[in-house]
Amino acid sequence: MRIKELSERTGVSARLLRYYEEQGLLSPERAENGYREYDESHEARVRQIRSLLDAGLTTEIIGTVLPCLAEAANSEYPAPDFVSRVCQERERMAERLACLTKNLQAMDDYLDALAKR
Repeated sequence: MRIKELSERTGVSARLLRYYEEQGLLSPERAENGYREYDESHEARVRQIRSLLDAGLTTEIIGTVLPCLAEAANSEYPAPDFVSRVCQERERMAERLACLTKNLQAMDDYLDALAKR
């Protein structure tokens, strides 16, 4: 598929898809005319990238973590400072999740109170 179709399937702009490629997060094949060619695996990868970005990870960390996620059982851990950085990012994500969960519960409580009126 071409970049426009991948963009439509994932809801990610073509500009962002080119940026992901620039950052090393996507590696499409190139047709003889230079057009990018994507397959189904690229669609899943874009969704995974979006999910990690939405969770607060940087493209730099995602670029390092993605190969490990793809082959988690066979991956070797990189340098200890990187592992420490990923642990910090994980902790930051857990804190955000706790905050979102608390806010979601408050909204549910509010809606429940409205429904009882």
